Amino acid sequence: MRAARLMTTTETSQENHVTGATIWLTGLPSAGKTTIAYELAGRLRGEGHRVEVLDGDEIREFLSAGLGFTREDRHTNVQRIGFVAELLASNGVKVLVPVIAPYEDSREAVRKRHQSEGTAYVEVHVATPVDVCSVRDVKGLYAQQAAGEISGLTGVDDPYDEPRNPDLRIESQNQTVQESAAQLYALLTERGLA
Repeated sequence: MRAARLMTTTETSQENHVTGATIWLTGLPSAGKTTIAYELAGRLRGEGHRVEVLDGDEIREFLSAGLGFTREDRHTNVQRIGFVAELLASNGVKVLVPVIAPYEDSREAVRKRHQSEGTAYVEVHVATPVDVCSVRDVKGLYAQQAAGEISGLTGVDDPYDEPRNPDLRIESQNQTVQESAAQLYALLTERGLA
């Protein structure tokens, strides 16, 4: 639970001029999306930005419980996350969304929702190759899929539509987490969002 505190008049005035944005990090499982998001979130918070990270695993547990991994369920999950992200971003929050979102049409629907509301939206493709992701395998998904224990793993036996024109492509296998976050921070700065 977050502790409440009173804001000074100066802080309240500054809050009213904050520009929110949704920064969606898409990529394969274990690509580094969440790690980069939390690294950037720390930097932005340190500079006084209001920041939320909508972690895909937490969203599935608390907002999309009961959804499976069919194409329709994945689309529904992405649209729910997109709705919450836009709502927060339109209220001055920098919303970092490290969620696979494997289908281009689902991501495009989220982008269009932001555009129709006049809310900043940045799509980042964490373009880590599947062989690197399977070595990282932070959740053991690739090992489970290889052992035949699960199926429908995005990028292996379920499709992943790589973004054709992301706002930024990060090749996390070629740089540190800090460098990846700095690359994204530079883009946000360039767009007046950091």
